[in-house]
Amino acid sequence: MDTVNISAMLQENVASLCHFLPELVLVAAVPLLFIVDLLTRKSARRAAVVSTAAMGFLLVAAVLSSVSCDAAPRALFNGLLAYDGLALFFKWIFFCATGLGIYFGAISDEIALERKGEYFSILLAICLGLCLMASSVDLLMLYLSMELVSLGSYLLAGYRRADRRAAEGAIKYVIYGGVSSGLMLFGISYLYGLLGTTELSAIAKGLVSLGGASTGTQLALFSAVVFVLCGLGYKIAAVPWHMWCPDVYEGSPTPFTAFLSVAPKAAGFALAIRFFGAFTPQVGEGLASAAAVPWMAVLGLVALVTMTLGNLAALNQSNMKRLLAYSSIAHAGYLLMGLAAGSEMGNTSVLVYLIFYVLMNLGAFFVVEAVARATGGESIQDYRGLVKRAPFLAIVMAIFLFSLTGIPPLAGFIGKFYLFYAVVERASGSAGIDALGWWSLGLAGALNSAVALFYYARVVKAMFLERATTPAGESPLAIQRATTGVAGALAFLVLMLGVFFSPIVESAQAAVQAIYRG
Repeated sequence: MDTVNISAMLQENVASLCHFLPELVLVAAVPLLFIVDLLTRKSARRAAVVSTAAMGFLLVAAVLSSVSCDAAPRALFNGLLAYDGLALFFKWIFFCATGLGIYFGAISDEIALERKGEYFSILLAICLGLCLMASSVDLLMLYLSMELVSLGSYLLAGYRRADRRAAEGAIKYVIYGGVSSGLMLFGISYLYGLLGTTELSAIAKGLVSLGGASTGTQLALFSAVVFVLCGLGYKIAAVPWHMWCPDVYEGSPTPFTAFLSVAPKAAGFALAIRFFGAFTPQVGEGLASAAAVPWMAVLGLVALVTMTLGNLAALNQSNMKRLLAYSSIAHAGYLLMGLAAGSEMGNTSVLVYLIFYVLMNLGAFFVVEAVARATGGESIQDYRGLVKRAPFLAIVMAIFLFSLTGIPPLAGFIGKFYLFYAVVERASGSAGIDALGWWSLGLAGALNSAVALFYYARVVKAMFLERATTPAGESPLAIQRATTGVAGALAFLVLMLGVFFSPIVESAQAAVQAIYRG
């Protein structure tokens, strides 16, 4: 490589820093938070100082993400990252989820006072990895950002060292994560061997030339994509890569479980949109023909299996965190329907639903943590008679659960409407057996929503129609005002966005249309 090329690369990297300021703030925040925690270890206001500092760093990063040198989509750092509407859309999801995660951790008793500083530091490191995941347009950068998120998640999943459930969940998380990461890296190496590049835009162009490749090449390409899907499927907890999810959700501290249920899942879908988006509009002539596999139909099948298994497994759950874990798996299936549609509307529906899902699921976990703190349990039985012991919490929990089901006029209904609309649009544009398959997927999604109503209604029934069986009877629960306030605010947003959803849809459409394609 000559001096001129090196100089040009350095200039490009320096120019890219202007669009990388939010990530740089997070990079600096991680060690600085450790220092702040160390300096305030003997202070009575240690938790408040550390949480305020963490929230301040996050706020600065969020503000900088809205300030750019050039609003046009472009590649950063010589094609490793993209600066575009999709990245900015997901960064705001991550900042909001992380901010609520910091607040949740600050008020929670599950995170020990002396360990809150390192907890917030690791959480910001995960947020950094999530931002990189949403911006990655190179397979190696995609893999490295996933590993940054995974390593921090392993630590926080087993944060309660004295809890056997936490240890079991963390071990399973590490084992499944290590295997899926290894398979993904193996698939990336195959793609590089076949196409000589790891850039998604170059891969999209190279796939077209493999349309008439030999059987061996087609098999290698098929294996490569399957291996990459292993990593993506693990991150979003899709079947059959979901087995870590219930144990990790149950054993992790509730604040981190809430964060884990939304932010990494959203990042996984950001990666999936970029990975499969690199093949459109060449899906029919590039990826599909080269490996002789209709990949969008495969994603549709994975969506069907994921939503069905998640909902059926949730029917017999008595622990609320495990119930919401299987619910999370089912919602990954709904989101995969939009991704499988392989269209602009499909990707838009995924983004719209993710915004609503963050609000619904985080709100539900806020209530779970509040009830667990007040009653000492996480069972559905602990919710019996909640309407008399904590009426406001019971009402907002019902709002979150009905919204997760997809009942109008709540935000969850709007999200599912757009997902189903994307599938119907794909079915209408197909013919023969393909059309039948897409119509069947839409019908299966509707039936699964009906199944989900059953186990969500079990919780609502316990809260409103059953008498409390705890020793305290129906005496009022001691609920923190901070928890009540945030849960109420999230419930209000779920209600409002079920009616005034146009700004969210328009933002999602703009993000999808502005994807950088190289």
